[in-house]
This record gives sequence, C-alpha cells and structure tokens, in this order.
Amino acid sequence: MFFLFVSFRVFRGPILFFMRFSEQFKKWILIFVGSLSVGLAFAGIFLPLLPTTPFLLLAAACYIRSSDRFYHWLIYHKWFGSYIRNYREGRGIPLITKITAIMLLWLTIGYSVLFAVSALFLKFILIGIALGVTIHLLKTKTLNLQETPVSSPIRKSAED
Repeated sequence: MFFLFVSFRVFRGPILFFMRFSEQFKKWILIFVGSLSVGLAFAGIFLPLLPTTPFLLLAAACYIRSSDRFYHWLIYHKWFGSYIRNYREGRGIPLITKITAIMLLWLTIGYSVLFAVSALFLKFILIGIALGVTIHLLKTKTLNLQETPVSSPIRKSAED
C-alpha cells in the first residue's frame, strides 16, 4: 500500500499530464469520427446504399461528447438538422423522401444485381438488403409536412 502511495506521488505529474492528454485526444478522435460520419451521410444522400440518418446520428453522438460548436452546427444545419430533429422527436420521414429512397435503392440494387455482380450468393445478399431497407422505410412513420410547424431553430433558441 505504501508503495502505491509513494509511486503515485512520484508519478503524479506524468499521470495527470497523460489524463489531460487522453481527454484531449478522445475529443479530437470523436470530432474526426463525427466529421467522417457527416461526410458519409452527405454521400448517402446521393448513394442509396449509404444510409444518411444513422451516420448523422453517429455524428451527433460524437459531437455532443466532444464539441458544442460542431453539435450546434449539425443540429441546426440547413440540410442535415431536420433528419436528426425529426428522428429525435419521433416525427418520421417525409413521404417524398421515402419514395425517392426506395426508388433509388431498387434502381441501384437492380443495376448491381443485373450488371455488376456475377456471384449468385452476392445477388441474393443485395436483394435481401434492399428488401430489409424497404421494409424498414415502409414501417417508419411518415412525416406529414402540412402538419409540421415551421419554426426557426435560431429564433427558438433566442427566445429561450
């Protein structure tokens, strides 16, 4: 016991330095992973095999643990903010987004199955993924844009 006390007293400076360094390192890693997730989410807007919302949720989780500025930017972003806010509040997905996602999903999967992939088991895997995503999208609540109140997040935070 005495040895542990003495060794902590001797190495206290380096231990505290390492603890501060590891917190800073963790913060930068989370910012990096969050930014990478935002990039993948942006690509997911155009590539139906990359899901946009899960990457944005991962980015929000990383940013909330590392940077208030990045988290605020993401939540109130013109394009990405509505994905996260609608998911967090349980509103659902707009009908046009569902239709577009399912249409693009089946177009790209169909092209891959017909022209790009030759292995039969990969074709079945791709079709299974497309079916799973389609079922998930159809089961997800549909957001009615006419009933959704239009409020500016900036005005809302300024009034609070």
